[in-house]
Amino acid sequence: MMIIKLAEIKNLNNIMDMYSSCVQGMINLGIDQWDETYPNKEIIKKDINEKCFYVGLIKNNIIAGMRVDHEQDPSYLSIKWKDQSNKYMVVHRLGAHQKYWDKGVGKQMMMFAEEHASKKGCNSMRLDTYSNNPKAMNFYEKIGYKKLGHINLKPNKNIYYCYEKVF
Repeated sequence: MMIIKLAEIKNLNNIMDMYSSCVQGMINLGIDQWDETYPNKEIIKKDINEKCFYVGLIKNNIIAGMRVDHEQDPSYLSIKWKDQSNKYMVVHRLGAHQKYWDKGVGKQMMMFAEEHASKKGCNSMRLDTYSNNPKAMNFYEKIGYKKLGHINLKPNKNIYYCYEKVF
């Protein structure tokens, strides 16, 4: 059984180990979305300090993580979102230890994020994922997210697709 809770700064090294496994799994599949420079310790430390980074734990081991907040990249403004209320939350950096892929961990993390957003009075969840990551695109579509357009987030990378789920 997985427990999801706010991360603490003492969790930082274990979170980075989880991301290392996730990145290696992506690289093994030919997905160049993340690498040794992203997500990095400074970004995750900031997420933890801002109290918006959540971890998934099994037997006290961190196996997943994500940031959930109200902040969207400025490029999101070009997307025609279905929810026009401005009551949304955004998921960033959802990742799981490679050995837990295809075991429902991502779905549990996203269900938690959606419940969290709903409790905060939000009507929808937004996120983006790399166009060269079919595993992530299939995952989000399978759990009810709709692809609404694309953005250019990083130089020297392919486009990112923006997804939304209205609840």
